[in-house]
Amino acid sequence: MSENYKHVQNRACEYFPCHKGADPVVFNCLFCYCPLYFLKDCGGNPAWRGLVKDCTGCLLPHNSGGWEAVQARLAQTYAELRAGRAPRTLGPADAPGAAPEPAD
Repeated sequence: MSENYKHVQNRACEYFPCHKGADPVVFNCLFCYCPLYFLKDCGGNPAWRGLVKDCTGCLLPHNSGGWEAVQARLAQTYAELRAGRAPRTLGPADAPGAAPEPAD
């Protein structure tokens, strides 16, 4: 079976490639809006600008193996939900100076 569904490029996009330093030959636009953004621990390398998660330096979903990484992290999150554990998501607790989250 073909795996073409794992990779797409939009070279006509005025932002392509939208991440500085990305290799346009292999850049994957499939996750233009990352489905892991809502997770505090997404597996990527975001920067934090106050409460804003800045993913401009992250290439996790855009490089080779990105589709697999996103699917694995989502599967882990759904397993946590099925087990009754809420995943650590973004929110007010991420504000500078906020109290640390309680340990599980």
